[in-house]
Amino acid sequence: MKQAMRDFEAHLAVERNLSPYTRKSYLIDLRQFRDFLGNSDVSGRGDDEKILQIDHLMIRSFLGSLYRKKVKKVTLGRKVAALRTFFNYLLREGKVKINPADMVQAPRAEKYIPTFLSVDEVMALLAVHFSQDFPGWRDRAILELFYSSGIRLSELTGLNLGDIDFVQGLMRVRGKGKKERIVPVGQPALIALQQYLEKRAEVCRDSDQGQDNPFFLGSRGKRVNSRSVERILDKAVTLSGINRKISPHALRHSFATHLMDAGADLRSIQELLGHESLSTTQKYTSVSVSRLMEVYDKAHPRARRGHSNE
Repeated sequence: MKQAMRDFEAHLAVERNLSPYTRKSYLIDLRQFRDFLGNSDVSGRGDDEKILQIDHLMIRSFLGSLYRKKVKKVTLGRKVAALRTFFNYLLREGKVKINPADMVQAPRAEKYIPTFLSVDEVMALLAVHFSQDFPGWRDRAILELFYSSGIRLSELTGLNLGDIDFVQGLMRVRGKGKKERIVPVGQPALIALQQYLEKRAEVCRDSDQGQDNPFFLGSRGKRVNSRSVERILDKAVTLSGINRKISPHALRHSFATHLMDAGADLRSIQELLGHESLSTTQKYTSVSVSRLMEVYDKAHPRARRGHSNE
């Protein structure tokens, strides 16, 4: 099974073009399943025979062991997806005759409302005083761009010089699976980005404005990483007085929620976020109760207070 997993890893990277995070997660799930099989009653007559012996009952037993450990349903669902993808690959390669994971139903994930900021909280965050130096201008530009465009953390760290068209106010973004999309950038963010680039030019002389030259730089002059961006946000949240933990994804969700509250249609938000499925957009956007009440009060003839039958 180890060799099959190595081949599968190459398949995910080259043919499926999945993100490093997804590949890592799938391989962790497969190693966990392999370890479970090693501790079970599966015969040890050889790797090929082990794979052929795997059936849907073993997969259900594996999931049951995780369920008893109180693993979240969304995590269990990802493990089922990893196993389905793995066995589909083996089926295509002729290593197995059926996909046993197809006979296993993933648990229905719990519904939840992701964390997002109110408009006032976002304004407080963006009003934080930053130092008037290279790190300060960079940090402000990062926060402004997050809220202005709703891009993912990995998309922000992956930006290169030349990805932003300041004249048209557009930005080229490389999303999941290296799929590109064009998103608009608001004027306040463009100004913050231009101010940052002026400081950037003072500390880094770039001869190449192209594909591999990072837009945002860390303290050592290299591409800023995800952990550094998280620390930048943590510091800004503390200074803003919001007084709760906020992740970069919360800014993405705030972007989508505020657009929806202002009347933007779901399809447009889907395009801006780079979601393949509209159901994903519905999951990560939520209309505030006040907005729903406002629409209801304006639209429904029997909703307004003081309505009478006269």
